[in-house]
Amino acid sequence: MAGTISRIRLENFMCHSSLHIELGDHVNFITGQNGSGKSAILTALCIAFGCRAKSTQRAATLKDFIKTGCSYAAIVVDINNQGEDAFKPEVYGNLIILERRITDSSSSTILKDQHGRKVAHRKDDLTEIIEHFNIDVENPCVIMSQDKSREFLHSGNDKDKFKFFFKATLLQQVNELLETIKDQLNNADSIVEELEKSIKPVMRELDELRQKIKNMEHIEEISHDIDNLKKKLAWSWVYDVDKQIGEQTVKLQKLKERIPACQERIDRNTVLLDELKKELIEKEENVRSLAKKTREVHMMRKNMDDSITEVVKQKVELEAEHDRHTDMLGKMNKRLRQLQAQLRDFQLQHMQHTQVEASQIEEDIQNIQSEIDYAHSNITRLKEDEKEFSEELSGILKSISEITKEITENDKKIQDLKYETDDLLQRQSNKVTAFGGQRVLNLLESIERNNRRFKSPPIGPIGAHLQLASDFWSFAVDCAFGNLLDAFIVSCHKDLQTLRECAKQVNYNHLRIIVYDFTRPRLNIPDDSLPATKHPTVLSVIQSENHTVLNVLVDQGSAERQVLVQDYEVGKSVAFDHRIRNIKDVYTSDGYRMFSRGSVQTILPPNKRPRAGRWCSSPGERIAELKNEVADFQRINSEKRGQKRKLDHDRCNLEQKITSLKRKREPEERRLANKRLQLDDAKKASAENNSHTAVDTSELEEELKHVKNDIQQKELLLQKANVRLTAILREVDDRKAAYKTFMDSVNDEAGPFNNASSELDLAKEKLEAAQQEKTHYEGVMRNKVLPDIKMAEEEYAELQQLRQDYFKKASIICPESDLEVLSHVAGSTPEQLSAKINRLKLRFDQESRRYSESIDDLRELHDQKEHKIFRKQQLYAGFRLKLNSCQKALDMRWNKFQRNAGLLKRQLTWLFNEHLGKKGISGFINLDYKSKVLSIEVTMPQDASRDTVRDTRGLSDMHDLMRWHGLHGNAIGRLRWHPYMSREICSGGPDEVAMHTCMPREIDNGGGPDELAYLHVQRNGPDEVA
Repeated sequence: MAGTISRIRLENFMCHSSLHIELGDHVNFITGQNGSGKSAILTALCIAFGCRAKSTQRAATLKDFIKTGCSYAAIVVDINNQGEDAFKPEVYGNLIILERRITDSSSSTILKDQHGRKVAHRKDDLTEIIEHFNIDVENPCVIMSQDKSREFLHSGNDKDKFKFFFKATLLQQVNELLETIKDQLNNADSIVEELEKSIKPVMRELDELRQKIKNMEHIEEISHDIDNLKKKLAWSWVYDVDKQIGEQTVKLQKLKERIPACQERIDRNTVLLDELKKELIEKEENVRSLAKKTREVHMMRKNMDDSITEVVKQKVELEAEHDRHTDMLGKMNKRLRQLQAQLRDFQLQHMQHTQVEASQIEEDIQNIQSEIDYAHSNITRLKEDEKEFSEELSGILKSISEITKEITENDKKIQDLKYETDDLLQRQSNKVTAFGGQRVLNLLESIERNNRRFKSPPIGPIGAHLQLASDFWSFAVDCAFGNLLDAFIVSCHKDLQTLRECAKQVNYNHLRIIVYDFTRPRLNIPDDSLPATKHPTVLSVIQSENHTVLNVLVDQGSAERQVLVQDYEVGKSVAFDHRIRNIKDVYTSDGYRMFSRGSVQTILPPNKRPRAGRWCSSPGERIAELKNEVADFQRINSEKRGQKRKLDHDRCNLEQKITSLKRKREPEERRLANKRLQLDDAKKASAENNSHTAVDTSELEEELKHVKNDIQQKELLLQKANVRLTAILREVDDRKAAYKTFMDSVNDEAGPFNNASSELDLAKEKLEAAQQEKTHYEGVMRNKVLPDIKMAEEEYAELQQLRQDYFKKASIICPESDLEVLSHVAGSTPEQLSAKINRLKLRFDQESRRYSESIDDLRELHDQKEHKIFRKQQLYAGFRLKLNSCQKALDMRWNKFQRNAGLLKRQLTWLFNEHLGKKGISGFINLDYKSKVLSIEVTMPQDASRDTVRDTRGLSDMHDLMRWHGLHGNAIGRLRWHPYMSREICSGGPDEVAMHTCMPREIDNGGGPDELAYLHVQRNGPDEVA
């Protein structure tokens, strides 16, 4: 039956080191001596189902339940999950295994299926199961511990009894639920009222829209008038074009009448042209004969002009040549005078040099040499000082560089240590984060959300399912498996795809997923397949409760063939010297990897940024060590930075000194260079003075001689040019005189030729005038009359086409027959109609400007808002109807609750009095819901004084107390409010009452929802069983 407990296993819990209890399907009794651990079993059930430590009244914290001398405690409860009330049978199967594990620093809850596979670990999952099976371990009628029993029996406070009764009968839970529903209904009612109020502004907007629509209907009338005018305008354009067509027809007729007049003038000018052409031919023959003679004269004249031009050209060339010779001769005479003056000046300058100048130069050389020696000594001294300071500066810079490098390395180490500290802090809060960080937590939450999509829940990360036999090998194991520890295991390819989708949802990229058969048993590795060495393998130092994880590490990580050694030297000996069989890799405790493949031996250093501490059993101590290391490095860096600041100060002083020396040295070097140049110049001047004592003037005299010879040659050429120029001038005068004589004779013979030419020109003018007149009229005919006619015809055709277009458009706008209804438009021009339309449009725009929307938009908006308001009114009316229904249902529930509470009060009183009467005891019980009190008065039969016992603490006789307790227990505990709960109380002695829950069990008592489940009380002793 779903919800019943079939088995309880305790390990290191309170007084139990290892306890295993199999429970029956019905009532179970647990007996034992005082202190034997009966109450510990009930406490374990409370803790397993999520009860807090303080609520059990047995310990202040969970770690106090761990048995003394042990490091952990474990509670495993098997819950049946069969039948129609089963909880997620497709996930858990026929059995739900609830495992609660408690350590000194933490506690965890794991839910497993019938095969022992982990399904969930969150508190919400446990709460969901508890709510499904209605398990309330804090209800005293579910589990009544001896402390709660003693508290109720010995309590003298009537209100405490009422609280106990109110909670035990679940009246308190129902009351709180009804109060919560009432508050929620009140909140919902206020929300609906606010929603109903929110409609009112929209209703006002709807009224405003109606007013706008009414105002805009007038605008629609104006728009209608504009449309009618547009129709009239369309047909007025047609009628206007008809008018233009009539005018164009008259114009075309007039243009065609101009053709005969132009043609008559063209014919008359054609006859005149023929007559003038005959006269022109005769005159041209006469002029042609005279022109032949004129051409001969012109030829002779041209020859004479050419000869005169040639002579004049020769004259100009000779004049230019004469001018060139004259200028050249003047320049040579000027050069001759310059050479003579230069020769005199040079001879005078040489005579002024004396012996005093030579002695002065020698004295200057000595003074300059002494200044050079002094400057050289100063420069040498400054360079030596500068070299000394530079060597000292080089040493300081080297020290600064070393300190800076050391500070950088320490900062890097600090960052690595802080990273490791943060990693450990995160792992301290959740071990799973060591194998993927925050991403793996997000992935596990995504897996939990998509749990139903998996055939079998994924296992992972692998590292979270492993434990190490010793922390000494944690780094080596981490290096051996690497990223395999972050991998997840699934049972099929479909689960692999689902897991990849979950990883993609939380941005967990490159997740390694291994497909493995979960049903495969633990691999059995033969001894001959293991490395023959005394050193441990990785498989021997790891542990896991899940055999699938170990199988994957063997198949994928070769865990059985990876050997662990303590240090580097031992690793080399094992990996390379002994040639041990079945060894794949050798890992040292500090992360070195060694292996040989054939004759090649390989040693790989550890990871530069190791992830140490992923299995650290005491992360707090490791964090403290890392913080101390960080503090040490920070202190060293602080000291180094102080040294660096001091060295920087010394460096600045030395640089200033070196700069000062350079500033002093550079002027001295420039002064030395200048003095050396002065010395060289003085030595050169002295050498030139000695070598040029004798003056050589032969070159000047030679040049003077050449200039004089050139002057004589130029004077001879100038005389020859003068002779040629005189001859050419005489020839020019002769040819000009002959030309004048020829021209006089030509002018006498040119008279008849000029007359004939004049007559020919006059005839040409007449012919040209006639031709122009003919051409004019032909042009008028061609360019004016015919084009005008053609243009008029084209305009006529265009008007016809335009009329068709206008007619077609006007017919589309409205038929011509509609104009009779609108009134005829013949008396209105298109311009008048356009002006009227413009005025109406202006008025329409002025009216429309008041409203930015169109009337159609307003009507559409009005319909939308009206529809929206109608829907909201219907929706809110539905809300109100549902709220009223809920309120009625709540009132009915309150009435039923109060009726059941009254029935329960009467039933409790009757049962209590009935049991007291059977035992010969008189008394009564008073239950007041309004005052929230429950009082009990009992009169013992042996008390002759008939004194009333108002407090159970006055019953000193233990036998009578137990009898009363049995009666009271039957009276209180028999009231059962849920059909899935039955309670059995087992007493192990006068001071201890233990309660065990067996669920579910239906008892057909004919009482409906108030049916009874009996409490069975057993006293541990040979004499009495109740």
